[in-house]
Amino acid sequence: MRRRTKSYAAVVGLVTAGAVVLSSGGAGSHGYTDLPVSRQKLCQNGSVTNCGDIQWEPQSVEGPKGFPGSGPADGRLCSGNNTRFAQLDSPKTPSGGAWPATRVSGGQGYTFRWQFTALHATTDFKYYVTRPGWNQNHSLARSDLNLTPFLTVPYNGQRPPSTLSHSGTLPSGLSGRHVILAVWAIADTGNAFYACSDVTF
Repeated sequence: MRRRTKSYAAVVGLVTAGAVVLSSGGAGSHGYTDLPVSRQKLCQNGSVTNCGDIQWEPQSVEGPKGFPGSGPADGRLCSGNNTRFAQLDSPKTPSGGAWPATRVSGGQGYTFRWQFTALHATTDFKYYVTRPGWNQNHSLARSDLNLTPFLTVPYNGQRPPSTLSHSGTLPSGLSGRHVILAVWAIADTGNAFYACSDVTF
């Protein structure tokens, strides 16, 4: 996969030009992605059943920040190292089938969307994707991912609105099933929020 480098100014421009701010109600804690639809959202909306606690709190996949140098352990990336949500780490749904995947196109623009139920001061949002030939038969590990994010959106300690969308370009050169790992780093705690979305290029 091609390494993508972005200047700080270019990324700030992306945030300014590409951010779409919407409003919705919400109370509780934290956040998750629903574009592309994340595993926790699939459990919450009933598309995948028998997920355990995550069906009631898709916004709570919180774990240590610092990925990829630190953060959740390999095999626990999708759950944020939270054993209550271990179903999210399995390469198969609780019923044994494949996680539903969103169809995407490499090299094309895509709108990523987060839903928040607590508006934490934010360092940034980063997006990683699995490498060509990654091992789909085990729980996601760093060795499966290109550890250079294909999209980074700085947020400079600001608090996001309850719904936040931003645009980026999906990597080219990928085909078949992959996983996108989205990481929302919190500015004033030691934690981040994690979301795994299954996609098909």
